[in-house]
Amino acid sequence: MSSLGDTPYDRIIALMDRLRSDCPWDRTQTFESIARYTIEESYEVADAIDRKDMADLKNELGDLLFQVLFHAKMASEIDAFDFADVCDGIVEKMVRRHPHVFEGTEQPDWDAIKAAERIGKGEQRTLDGVANSLPALMRADKLQRRAAKRGFDWPDTEGPVEKLREEIEEVKDAVASGTPTEVESEVGDFLFSAVNLARKLGVDPEVALRGANDKFTRRFNAVEDKASTPLETLTLDEMEVLWEAAKADGL
Repeated sequence: MSSLGDTPYDRIIALMDRLRSDCPWDRTQTFESIARYTIEESYEVADAIDRKDMADLKNELGDLLFQVLFHAKMASEIDAFDFADVCDGIVEKMVRRHPHVFEGTEQPDWDAIKAAERIGKGEQRTLDGVANSLPALMRADKLQRRAAKRGFDWPDTEGPVEKLREEIEEVKDAVASGTPTEVESEVGDFLFSAVNLARKLGVDPEVALRGANDKFTRRFNAVEDKASTPLETLTLDEMEVLWEAAKADGL
């Protein structure tokens, strides 16, 4: 380890240089080829946080940092920017967004600061800059929040509830007479409306769905554990009895 450098910063920079130079796999990677790993590492950080596993969180943050360093190294190879530029950029941004901390001013209007930053990047329209690569639920929520800041929003939850009912009927109509493409479109509208209702209720849809996934997993596992024969040999009614028993057990 010491041969790589004296400080953590020196060691990680030297490590990335060495891997990019000498490892056949690392040497052939591109921004596009490792993008999915960057996303995966972000989710593994979130998972460690959910599990309150500090040892694993330390490891996952290291993995995520490695992804940042990997992208920065590749960018330096085409003279775009390097890891130091990344560090300088985030420091500059955070100082700019926290004048009440660094300049002794009043608490800033962060929305106004971010809007000015977007204009500076050439993003003129309200929804410009909302990344297409975000998870769909998260992107829907962010799109809706951006639009709501411009007044494009329901005044309360009654509108979103009615819209959700409307979308359910449109899904049913599409199933009855539409094409697979139309069904997909209407299901998409239904999910978008569900996100809108969650937002109005102050619920993070991504967190809510993760919770529902975990709950389904616990209950389905209990159904499987309680079944005396393979599930496929049971009727749906028999499985429903086991499901309700799992719910009664607090799962």
